[in-house]
Amino acid sequence: MHRRRRTALLLSAAIAAAPLLTACGSDAHPGAAAVVGGQRITVAQLENRVGEVRAAQREAVPDDAQYAQVIAKSGTLPRDVLHTMVLDQVLHRAAQDAGVTVTRKELQEMRGGLEKQVGGAKALETAWLQQYGIPPQRLDENLRLQLEAQKLATSLGTDTGKPAFWNALAEASKKLDIDLNPRYGTWDVQKSGRADAKTPWVREVTATGTQQTA
Repeated sequence: MHRRRRTALLLSAAIAAAPLLTACGSDAHPGAAAVVGGQRITVAQLENRVGEVRAAQREAVPDDAQYAQVIAKSGTLPRDVLHTMVLDQVLHRAAQDAGVTVTRKELQEMRGGLEKQVGGAKALETAWLQQYGIPPQRLDENLRLQLEAQKLATSLGTDTGKPAFWNALAEASKKLDIDLNPRYGTWDVQKSGRADAKTPWVREVTATGTQQTA
């Protein structure tokens, strides 16, 4: 797990401070939480995704008092979920530009390796929900994101903590002309993330594709 944690720290630290892309106001894109590549991520879509996380948390924590604590600790969930939704598109665009694809077999192998690490499919779903706010129905989607990041870095002859990787994401961010509703913050083009967002799961998981050790 040492390599996983080391890699996680690298990517999280990268989303710290950099020139910001000025977000268009909500008046320019009514009902949009963000516009990515000319396509709207609507507030309703974002709320649905947040609802998926809350429903999974509620199922995992039936006790009212404990659930209230979970809610209190995840007050930035809408912003965090939007960050994931946008980053997914940025990484996918960067991967496409580099000719990177992810097969179903690769995804299954990655998930199988992680399940062995944590003790089964249910344990993996629980870990992803608790640590990263990823509900069970979005787990494969998230792991595909990790694989794209890992394979993109490999295609560039680098890793996810190095400038070459982030430069590729920055180029993808520019091409997509990302535009956040100010309600959810601003998008950092150079670091490809919301200005105050951290995504430890990106770094942490990309290393597991090649090293499945505890």
